[in-house]
Amino acid sequence: MPAAKKRTAGKTAGKAPAKKTATKKTAAAKKPARRQRGA
Repeated sequence: MPAAKKRTAGKTAGKAPAKKTATKKTAAAKKPARRQRGA
């Protein structure tokens, strides 16, 4: 839940590019983990 909140905040703000990349990396890493959990 907190991760999703952070992603929304970063998207809305879109101020620091470094933050955006970090959030993107977390999302990418979370996607495979979620898929594995579902499987």
